[in-house]
Amino acid sequence: MTVAIASKPLRVLIVEDDPLIQLGLEQSLSQQPNITVIGIAEDGYIAVKMAQELIPDIIVMDIGLPRLDGISATQKIKTSLPNIHIVMLSSHTADTEIIAALASGADAYCVKGTSTESLLAAFAAAKDGATYLDPQIARKVMDHLKPPTQNQNTSHLSQRELEVLKLIVEGKSNPEIAKVLYLSPNTIKTHVRGIMNKLSVDDRVQAAVVALRSGLLK
Repeated sequence: MTVAIASKPLRVLIVEDDPLIQLGLEQSLSQQPNITVIGIAEDGYIAVKMAQELIPDIIVMDIGLPRLDGISATQKIKTSLPNIHIVMLSSHTADTEIIAALASGADAYCVKGTSTESLLAAFAAAKDGATYLDPQIARKVMDHLKPPTQNQNTSHLSQRELEVLKLIVEGKSNPEIAKVLYLSPNTIKTHVRGIMNKLSVDDRVQAAVVALRSGLLK
């Protein structure tokens, strides 16, 4: 089955380090009359460089990449080339990684093993300015998109708490945050607890969602 996405072929860059998945993606996408695969990158640094040189319409981005992960690569690409649409294609389904990927600027999130038709639907949604979520993870995300409450007073967060919250949004664990901020894990744990109390949320993912929805970290 083929899906018509646009009259002009979409130029697609594949970012994936597994040779078998690279081959499978290239073959399945190349069979589509409205898609041209213009390159394959094996790590995040190469992806950023190729994006700048080739200016693709769509990038299919894995998360677990060597040297520079897909979330960081997405953030770098979107910062300099915001019109490039990025579709995450990953086996990672942890809430924090999904939120971090969307926070980095990804336009869609698909789980590896999804059908070609679903991947093409993600392409089409991204091109239309919409966000596409794989049905396998859409419910997980929606469960955290609770309407903001009056108790979620983001203005009461300290500068340090804002720094910690930004790293939470990026999907970093407490030990990773501690390393970045040169603080002890126990201190970070205290800050995270304070953030959740001030935002009236139950977990880190809800805190990240509040931050993103309120524009707190812009």
